[in-house]
Amino acid sequence: FISSHPLFHLSLLSLSFILSLSQMPGSSQSMKKTIGHRGVETNTGETTYKKTTSSALKGAIQLGITHTVGSLSQKAERDVLMQDFVVVESIFFPSEGSNLTPAHHYSDFRFKTYAPIAFRYFRELFGIRPDDYLYSLCNDGLIELSNSGASGSLFYVSSDDEFIIKTVQHKEAEFLQKLLPGYFMNLNQNKRTLLPKFYGLYCIQAGGKNIRLVVMNNLLPRVVHMHHKYDMKGSTYKRRASAKERDKTFPTFKDLDFIQDLPDGLLLETDNYNALSKTIQRDCLLLQSFKIMDYSLLVGIHNLEQASRERERGGGQMGDSGGSEGAVTPDQRRPQAQKSLYCTAMESIQGEARGKGALESEDHMGGIPARNSKGERLLVFIGIIDILQSYRFIKKLEHSWKALVHDGDTVSVHRPGFYAERFQQFMCNTVFKKIPCKTAVFPLFTPSFCSGMQSGRPDLVPRTPPLAGVSGDAEANFSTSSLGSTGLTSSSPLLQ
Repeated sequence: FISSHPLFHLSLLSLSFILSLSQMPGSSQSMKKTIGHRGVETNTGETTYKKTTSSALKGAIQLGITHTVGSLSQKAERDVLMQDFVVVESIFFPSEGSNLTPAHHYSDFRFKTYAPIAFRYFRELFGIRPDDYLYSLCNDGLIELSNSGASGSLFYVSSDDEFIIKTVQHKEAEFLQKLLPGYFMNLNQNKRTLLPKFYGLYCIQAGGKNIRLVVMNNLLPRVVHMHHKYDMKGSTYKRRASAKERDKTFPTFKDLDFIQDLPDGLLLETDNYNALSKTIQRDCLLLQSFKIMDYSLLVGIHNLEQASRERERGGGQMGDSGGSEGAVTPDQRRPQAQKSLYCTAMESIQGEARGKGALESEDHMGGIPARNSKGERLLVFIGIIDILQSYRFIKKLEHSWKALVHDGDTVSVHRPGFYAERFQQFMCNTVFKKIPCKTAVFPLFTPSFCSGMQSGRPDLVPRTPPLAGVSGDAEANFSTSSLGSTGLTSSSPLLQ
């Protein structure tokens, strides 16, 4: 009936006409390559986002954050109230300036700040003072990351390597607002988390468009060269880096690539392994309670032995990180004490800074010390990313369709309970393992690496109890003590 209806044929003709226009040499489509809202002008090479140039967006971000942090500093500190999570402050920035805002050479825009009191609390919780926040984001120009992936988002890193700014969709920003009370409760109970550290949520209204931004911690410091970088979900369905990704200077590999490259996993000291396993378990429990899924573990690996060989050959630079472009030199204008706390992997699983200067020591530089199967010393930088995906109707539909064609347990999109269980198993059995006491095979391992090892197979960790049976309310209000001192318990092979 539909195909025979006259309006159907008219619609097809209209669509064909529109497509033909878009392919004409003079059309705007031919002048721009787009991925989602992100575009690149083929003539100038400049990035745009919702038709706003990257340079204008960076300027608006710095003007807006400077104003909102300055006005917030005039408000007395107090406890966070429930109504603080839904507050939205707005200020208009005309190009000619006003009594409250400076003149600028960009188009007029409006800057919105979401939950300013709550985010100020989060920044203070991680040791970030207002002047430090302003210095990092507004003192020097923001650096745009070119290898920002296929999400269509723009990524900026602060010049001192402390913060990442990411554009997010309306649904993601809305979901983050709903998460804030639970996020607040979780951080109060436990700062040792691999979840993203959210420092601010903003919106720039320009040209009739809303551009939403979130400020987070930078997981992969550019000052450290990442020899390998992986984005892993615990899934095996199509989880291999594409040929296009592999051609990049700093590619991001996936689950199947990790299994192929490091079949013996990343070997950790017993204490570090136990702390990391419990942290992953805790974080997954929280994510499941909010029905969050499709998150990833971002893993950056710095090989100390390889870096030493590269320095001897003169071919390696510490600034060649896969996280971004350009080298970073230590900032001598700002004391180390002002650097943000809990921003690195070791602090995320141990909870406390280990003293001034320890984060950038030659031994650790903030990463988790590890070994590979050859016994080479590694520094591992990790964090859970992409947590603003709720298991809504569209995700349920996507999983149902994929499960019809493929093994439903191997696809990345899955119900939150199963996703959390599979994620933990993959990370704690396949990616991270305890260093085995086999000094004949691993001559570089010292006796301290083998302390506390259990009998049997130390490279396998038991499974967690089924998470699906835990109620949402119980999960959302869990505390560190409720998890007990045991790690992960029970077991079955993860990968076929």
